Amino acid sequence: MISLPHAAPRIAKLTALSIGVAFLATACGGSSTPGATESTAPAASGIACPAPSATGSSTTEAGGGGGAVPPSATTTDTPLKIGSLLPTTGSLAFLGPPEIAGVNLGIKEVNDAGGVLGKPVEVIHRDSGDTKTDIATQSTTALLGSGVSAVVGAASSGVSKTVINQITGAGVIQFSPANTSPDFTTWDDKGLYWRTAPSDVLQGKVLGNYMATCGAQTVGMIVLNDAYGTGLAKNVKEAFQAAGGKVVAEELFNEGDSQFSSQVDKVIAAKPDAIALITFDQAKSIVPLMTGKGVKATQMFMVDGNTSDYSKDFQAGTLKGAQGTIPGTFAKEDFKKKLLAIDPALKDYSYAGESYDAVNLIALASEAAKSTKGTDIAQQLKAVSETGEKCNNFASCVTLLRDGKDIDYDGQSGPVSFSDAGDPTEAYIGIYEYQDDNTYKPSKEEFGKL
Repeated sequence: MISLPHAAPRIAKLTALSIGVAFLATACGGSSTPGATESTAPAASGIACPAPSATGSSTTEAGGGGGAVPPSATTTDTPLKIGSLLPTTGSLAFLGPPEIAGVNLGIKEVNDAGGVLGKPVEVIHRDSGDTKTDIATQSTTALLGSGVSAVVGAASSGVSKTVINQITGAGVIQFSPANTSPDFTTWDDKGLYWRTAPSDVLQGKVLGNYMATCGAQTVGMIVLNDAYGTGLAKNVKEAFQAAGGKVVAEELFNEGDSQFSSQVDKVIAAKPDAIALITFDQAKSIVPLMTGKGVKATQMFMVDGNTSDYSKDFQAGTLKGAQGTIPGTFAKEDFKKKLLAIDPALKDYSYAGESYDAVNLIALASEAAKSTKGTDIAQQLKAVSETGEKCNNFASCVTLLRDGKDIDYDGQSGPVSFSDAGDPTEAYIGIYEYQDDNTYKPSKEEFGKL
């Protein structure tokens, strides 16, 4: 049986995290985000981690509104056309519905406000699949053939690596709502790759530090052997070790593998205090193997690739007390209602805000550029998201733009500002806790600058 020691002696050994300019790191159960609603009740097995709260802090409002929108003084013969390359099949298919809903909500609100440059925006959806197939390449070819100016996607960093050169080489923007691999920061993308999800430099540091604040002195990791998994694992490991902890086991598996007994057995044999599962939906197979060998749910720490609704997959209580991290601020209730109006079957909201923001930013940059050409739009993406009058939906932002004002778009994913590499320079990481029905609820947020 793996047991987790009491957190208090461990917390005293922690080193402060520093990511760029600032990072608000907190002890497990402590206060993190100004104004956040959270609880500090201790969890089971001596883990001093927070019980979930119903809502997180709110700094922005859902889109829509903004009053009457003045017509664009500039019109175009080529309407803005946006493609989506998001998963409806494969190991990240659970992320597809909220991302697609976010895209469709953004498109609806842009068109309700009169569209871009006097024309409605068109959207074309295509499946990205995963790295086991060639679906993404085929979908990308179809999107480029349809004349899109921008592609929202892919969700998987590994999938994006297979198509980024194809997309940006065609002079088209690739705008991912969920890629977190640090590799894209230095990619030769001709200034055409952007993302609203922060690099895993941030998520990794949050998770590594958080496990330590929860009392873990040793950690085992089961890691997907791709750009996403190994990149995130590297940053988790560095943060945990910087806090004085030790990674005692790190077992890899490949996309397409269906047997995980060897990895689970090796990690359990190392007797770690906590286990980080850096996987996609392979967690559906890995979690039962671990609990069957005595691992407690409160010792499991998950990530955005597998923090999902498992209410139909596991017996009640299987994941109660497990925790997971997802980049981005908590989805607000009014935003959830708008998403549910688009897709009433939604159960997860992961990266819906980032997808919605991607559409708004592309549309606003197109207005600012007075062009629907991908290379022109890319040159305005930083400008519409920094050092201007703050606004948080297309209608209000485009009104300011058409009045000749500079704008600073802050969206549903939190504050939006970009580095020259197209990366967010600041972001929230949400921490979630699983309930008895194997669904997860918001617990707390960490904010960091990169």
